Amino acid sequence: MKFKTLFSLVAAPLMLAALPAHAALRVFACEPEWGALATELGGKLVDVSVATSALQDPHQIQAKPSLIARARNADLVVCTGAELEIGWLPVLLQQSGNAKVQAGQPGNFAAADFVRKLEVPTQLDRSQGDVHAAGNPHIQTDPRNIAAVATALSARLQQVDPANAAEYAKRQADFSARWQQALAKWQQQAAPLKGAAVVSQHKGFVYLYDWLGLKEVAVLEPKPGVEPTAPHLQGVLATLKATPARMVIYAAYQDSKSSEWLSRNAGIAAVKIPFTVGGSDAAKDLFGLFDDTVSKLVSAGAAR
Repeated sequence: MKFKTLFSLVAAPLMLAALPAHAALRVFACEPEWGALATELGGKLVDVSVATSALQDPHQIQAKPSLIARARNADLVVCTGAELEIGWLPVLLQQSGNAKVQAGQPGNFAAADFVRKLEVPTQLDRSQGDVHAAGNPHIQTDPRNIAAVATALSARLQQVDPANAAEYAKRQADFSARWQQALAKWQQQAAPLKGAAVVSQHKGFVYLYDWLGLKEVAVLEPKPGVEPTAPHLQGVLATLKATPARMVIYAAYQDSKSSEWLSRNAGIAAVKIPFTVGGSDAAKDLFGLFDDTVSKLVSAGAAR
């Protein structure tokens, strides 16, 4: 009897150790903001990898073998959608051979499906440059969109990993409470910017402007995705003589040459915003992203 009892005491822990541990849900995010959001909502329940960095143009990514391998092993693919990744994601998903993350499957999540799109073209003409038929895809520059996507992404996590649904719901409620508090702070800090005229290097900030009430009076790119020529820059400079702007805004991944030219010649600040998580030292997560974005905009606005 004593031997059996001793054997049971020794064997039980060994048997438990032999059982497979719960494998984290593998999330493949196309952009850093969605990787950061998945981490906020999933914590230790998710293993997140991100296809791009803040210093890469999200339009210009290659479907490399390393990315195909990640998609092949993913349980959930989280991307922007709205044609932002149209040049590389369809090929990557096809090459992955992973049926559960194909378009239309629960394992395929497009953030832009859950927000109101801006700049939806009434007539599609590719001669106008890099125009997206579904509207401007850079939805992550408005924190209100992040809140809406968080609700939808939490629901999707619960759908694909029902065993942990309660924990995902709990984490989403916690994130939402912290996010709404931060949102109120950012809006109060940025209130002096409402109505300010700004210039954009790329048509990438429409959601940011919609949130803060900024007025875009000129764009340095003559067409989306097309580098500005000297005559076009001179035209923007002439526009600013009639309609002065407070600043010219560009993203961390963009070449700042044209923005700095305008800054020197028009006497306005050139503001590099992180655009996504990792775009600056301060933008280490979603909260830091907007802390830094608002801080930079407010500082530039106050300097005038």
